[in-house]
Amino acid sequence: MKTTVFAALTLASTLAAGTAGAQPAPFNEVGVTMGHWHIISKDVEANKKIFLGMGGKLFMPGGQPLMMFPGVYINLTLGTEKGEGGTQGSVVNHVGFIVNNVQERVAQWKAAGVAVLPGTNNRLDQAFVETPDGVRIEILEDKTQSMPIRHEHVHFFLPEAEVSKAVAWYAKTFGGKAGTRNNAPVVDVPGAQLRFNKADKAQAPTRHRVLDHIGFDVKDHPAFVKKIEAEGVKLDEPVRKAPSGSVITYITDPWGTRIEIIERAPLTQ
Repeated sequence: MKTTVFAALTLASTLAAGTAGAQPAPFNEVGVTMGHWHIISKDVEANKKIFLGMGGKLFMPGGQPLMMFPGVYINLTLGTEKGEGGTQGSVVNHVGFIVNNVQERVAQWKAAGVAVLPGTNNRLDQAFVETPDGVRIEILEDKTQSMPIRHEHVHFFLPEAEVSKAVAWYAKTFGGKAGTRNNAPVVDVPGAQLRFNKADKAQAPTRHRVLDHIGFDVKDHPAFVKKIEAEGVKLDEPVRKAPSGSVITYITDPWGTRIEIIERAPLTQ
């Protein structure tokens, strides 16, 4: 009994430590930081259990569930909309976290009821979590990391001829820094690495999938919108103020990724 209580307390303290730094990364020079993934959950409670088990912190702004990890928010509902189709097969093939020790985190998550899939070829420094509705999440390891878990990447799958164009577009639009990782192109923005992989054909747009869109937080919404419109980016809808006080609009990248641009109001429980 004492062992069980100790294990439960250890898990709780570890997960709490993982949420201590649960806030967006500082803005870059153009006033952008990684914001969120927006999931249209088929089973909100199942998704909530997964993200809580992985160390996320739950907020309920406006009565809607919002999970928070260092570097990213995860919205679990989108009004009354229904999403069809997981991430694989869409232009955002998967998303990813990085942890300080994959095997330790996997053991803790399994103890919290989270189903975890092994890494490719049973790699010990990689694992996968897939939500019941098909959002695939890659887990990678950085043993030098001080926190148990943080957001790491969004992975786009595009036809080979489009990859270099997408790298240039994301670097310009969001003030990201283009580079490479394992000889593959990436764009780094605060809180996320945007990774690009070659696909045999164009993938499905994200709109109306379970992972409907990703979002970037901006420091000055009017200034950022003015910047991207001057660069030829068209808004999907007029800028509006949400009931929470956040200012938002949407754009869609040339390859079908829906993107929310948000100047976020302070979060309250």
